[in-house]
Amino acid sequence: MDGLKVEEEHCMFETSHVLGALLASSPLLTQAWGRCVHANAGSSSFVLQRCDDAVYVAFSSTPSSTPTALGGGFFDLVPISSGGHELFAPLEGAAHPVLVQAGALRLFLSSYRSPDFQMLITETRNKSVIFTGHSVGGSIASLAALYFLCSSSRPDAPSPASLVCITFGSPLLGDETLSRAILRERWGGRFCHVVSQHDIMPRLLFCPVNALPPQLAMSICTLMQSWHLSMRYPQFPRPALQLTDDQKAELQGYISMHIGAAASEQTQHISPYRPYGNYALCSAEGAVCIDDPLVAAKMLHLTFTTGSASISFEEQHISYGNLVVELSQNLQFRRRLHLEDDAPKSNRSAGVSLALETSGIGIQDMGAMEAREWLEMSMCRRPKLQCASLAIKLAKVTPCRAQIEWYKALCDDDTGYYDSFKLRRASKKDARVNMNRIRLGQFWDELLDMIQNNNLPPDFHKRSKWVNAAQFYKLLVEPLDIAEYYRCQWPRTRRHYLTHGRERRYEVFDRWWNDRNKEAPEKAAAHRKRSKFAGLTQDSCFWAKVEEARDSVKNAWAEKNPTKLVKLWENLHGFESYANGLIRRKEVSVDVLAPRSSYSLWVEELKDLKSKQACRLPSSSVLVGVTGGT
Repeated sequence: MDGLKVEEEHCMFETSHVLGALLASSPLLTQAWGRCVHANAGSSSFVLQRCDDAVYVAFSSTPSSTPTALGGGFFDLVPISSGGHELFAPLEGAAHPVLVQAGALRLFLSSYRSPDFQMLITETRNKSVIFTGHSVGGSIASLAALYFLCSSSRPDAPSPASLVCITFGSPLLGDETLSRAILRERWGGRFCHVVSQHDIMPRLLFCPVNALPPQLAMSICTLMQSWHLSMRYPQFPRPALQLTDDQKAELQGYISMHIGAAASEQTQHISPYRPYGNYALCSAEGAVCIDDPLVAAKMLHLTFTTGSASISFEEQHISYGNLVVELSQNLQFRRRLHLEDDAPKSNRSAGVSLALETSGIGIQDMGAMEAREWLEMSMCRRPKLQCASLAIKLAKVTPCRAQIEWYKALCDDDTGYYDSFKLRRASKKDARVNMNRIRLGQFWDELLDMIQNNNLPPDFHKRSKWVNAAQFYKLLVEPLDIAEYYRCQWPRTRRHYLTHGRERRYEVFDRWWNDRNKEAPEKAAAHRKRSKFAGLTQDSCFWAKVEEARDSVKNAWAEKNPTKLVKLWENLHGFESYANGLIRRKEVSVDVLAPRSSYSLWVEELKDLKSKQACRLPSSSVLVGVTGGT
């Protein structure tokens, strides 16, 4: 096993630098930045330009209401549905509301209500659209992209044929709930955030901006005012601005501390803002693309604190035009990888070294070792790889499921596999089935733990393969869990399975299945009638309900209180009607109707109880009604 693991690691590639090179080689960055410059220098909130069969929509970062200081609540977090609109409804639904920048949301809604935006909706219909923006304009562009992605879920809404959003030096937009929602909807690949190595704006909101020390707040406000003038009037010389070395060191140290805390997932003194989408971390050496939010936060920290800036970080926020040109030129004169040690031992090691170099972190830099560890860890954290590995594990436990199916087929004719397992003796066959039941439960519990720890794609619970596999497992194995419960727990506790014994995994799988039917109601409605009984009873809790019904029959025999007796009969009549409906629709397995099954025994017990009660209480209209008399 160890040898296979080593071989697997040697075959893995670190591809973040390859994706960065691919991005730099395309004309997207150059063309998107050109539109950003045009938008920043204009007077409208956005500009729309066509290029071949694509449409570029660039949002301005210099309207009069954009911040030139940290006050005014611009960077406060507010619910994305503030104002009562439902423009982003698909992002909602989590336990906590999605929170975004108050100022960016206000600017987007102002644009959305304008006639120009309604024209934009028409112009982008069925087109390939690139939303873009620099600085705060990038935040507004991201909200516009989210709006169109959300509206595309409505079949009657006009929407682009394809959509991507490219931001330059954009501040963080929202909290972790937003990040998770975007991942859940599988929209992360639609966003690319281009970040220069020492630009403070994309990193600023990791800090609690409303609690900045006064001297740092003053330094940042000075920078923002200078940036605003430079972007709004690019034809004029840039205003002279130079922070002292002490101010630079203090600002860099403060921002680094809070990014590090966020990347380490510390809970004290950190901002709720979190990354989302893909981050293209750029330096003079190239670019790396990171799609893991936690790894992106850590690399934003390490690239900011290491390496030497070719220009001052006061200038980096407004110098993305030069950076884009450098990225393209560097591809033509790519230097060979510099390694002081021997040649890399594996593909992964070589890829990580290239990624470090292109991110601007030198081999001798203080953060190089930590950055290497995070890049290597990101490969193991990648949900798609984990998902592929999980599929292999599922294949390995499939024989356990097949043996339980074989056991069920053997027991269907006489007693049924529920009662056979409940009344089992110490045979090897029964012991093997019990062991397979336990192994399958362990597999699915581990899968749910992986989801809880964010090791699988956020939309995992929507993927048909896994929803169907979980449903089949539940229908096949939960009856055995019920049988085990009433074999071992019921005699001691006298508490029923549904309220005291059901495992959490089955409740989760119920939600998966129900959500699937909600999203495809037409498929659920088109469920065809069965011509023969189902292979598995379609209610996995059917046998638990049978046990409760048998208990109710027993209690009805001994009950003297008329009120309680009526309640017991109502429960019995309700289950009888429910079970008859399942049988009529052939949604039960043949083992339910086996001559010696618990259900068949309950039917006989109920008939006996009805006849006895009818003889004992002929004048009770209430009991006659619930027992089916006339």
